[in-house]
Amino acid sequence: MSAAVITRFAPSPTGFLHIGGARTALFNWLYAKRHGGKMLLRIEDTDRERSTEPAVAAILDGLTWLGLDWEGEPISQFARAERHREVAEQLIAAGRAYYCYASQEELTEMREKARAEGRPPRYDGRWRDRDPSEAPEGVKPVVRLKAPTEGETIVDDQVQGRVSFPNKDLDDLVLLRSDGTPTYMLAVVVDDHDMGITHIVRGDDHLTNAARQTLIYQAVDWDVPVMAHIPLIHGPDGAKLSKRHGALGAEAYRAMGYLPAAMRNYLARLGWSHGDDEIFSTEEMIGWFDLDAIGKSPSRFDFQKLQNLNGHYMRAADTDSLMADLMAFLPHVENGQPILDWLADPAHEAMLRMALPGLKDRAKTLVELVDSAGYLWATRPLDIDEKAAKLLGAEGARDIIAALHARLAALPEWSAESTEAAVRAYAEEVELKLGKAAQPLRAALTGRGTSPGIFDVLAVLGREESLARLLDQAQG
Repeated sequence: MSAAVITRFAPSPTGFLHIGGARTALFNWLYAKRHGGKMLLRIEDTDRERSTEPAVAAILDGLTWLGLDWEGEPISQFARAERHREVAEQLIAAGRAYYCYASQEELTEMREKARAEGRPPRYDGRWRDRDPSEAPEGVKPVVRLKAPTEGETIVDDQVQGRVSFPNKDLDDLVLLRSDGTPTYMLAVVVDDHDMGITHIVRGDDHLTNAARQTLIYQAVDWDVPVMAHIPLIHGPDGAKLSKRHGALGAEAYRAMGYLPAAMRNYLARLGWSHGDDEIFSTEEMIGWFDLDAIGKSPSRFDFQKLQNLNGHYMRAADTDSLMADLMAFLPHVENGQPILDWLADPAHEAMLRMALPGLKDRAKTLVELVDSAGYLWATRPLDIDEKAAKLLGAEGARDIIAALHARLAALPEWSAESTEAAVRAYAEEVELKLGKAAQPLRAALTGRGTSPGIFDVLAVLGREESLARLLDQAQG
């Protein structure tokens, strides 16, 4: 590809970075990276009533969490309104746009007449060729594009193929409102041109917009960027994605404990494929990604698949990267700060690092990992859950714990191997199955009926803390 590829992600800051927007950003990012180009970020904040600074911050935060970087500073569409007006005035001067003085009543009448005749509601062009001197008193005009009324407008789409739109259905769209503010259609075209955008990758709900925007490009004599309109994401039941399906913000997925790398992998597979591959690194995605491998049908969001994929990424993660993901996750969950305070002690951080290999194999999300690691920062006397209380209340359980406390206290060296040997030797002597000894031991050490491997727990907690917890329960 000769020219440098420049893509853009252009969200409206009216809420969080939802899952569909995150995938659109990812596809733009991957395509730019694949071709050695760059992705720009434009905040489409022209809807002043609904655009908010917290929403802008949430979008930037979501992109950063996903690891999707952009070139330069984010561009505000609203800040460029003067430039948009300038282009509209150029079009008027060239005879390719005009002032329209049709009143609201006239527009309503046009729509009602069209409906009555079974036609789509369209502006009828009544001010296309009239002289502004005929304008009624006190009416502030809009500026409309003088669009072709015959023939067709073609969008050669990289995903949807060649799509034809009869020009009679596209009408003379408004470029400037009566108060002089630019419309979305004009602003998008001017911004994409001025930013040097070569490829527009966005949802297929913009396909009709693509035809209307093509008419503006042609009116200004600008090249039309390459377009790729990707199918929307549906829920598992095939209905449009809603909150019950997973149409949540990126921050919600972070709070649910998903890893950024797993989210990138999962989102890439929503609509794009590379053979039968399901799991691939970000580097592989960049190397393989292209627009012709995006399907035309809507993809289906599946929480179970996402969770399983996340579990794979957690098991495959090394201790350093998983620790980094965990430290980035904790500030965003309710109980995160006390854990961060506990981890500020280097000895405690070393304990968690030592525990991670045993923890990650049992967890599909960071929430599950933190939950199962809770025994590390639990304070004595431990809160005992229902299952653990039942184990500790069983006949002879406290005697087993007292005996094991004595055996373990006598060990000259403390490790998973030495503690396991001691517990096994005790179980054989008193003719107990290993599980019958290990279950009350687990309950006493963690306060829970389930935990990582009990000998790993002993090794991670260390001699002093392990013996103190056992003594608490032995004394009942």
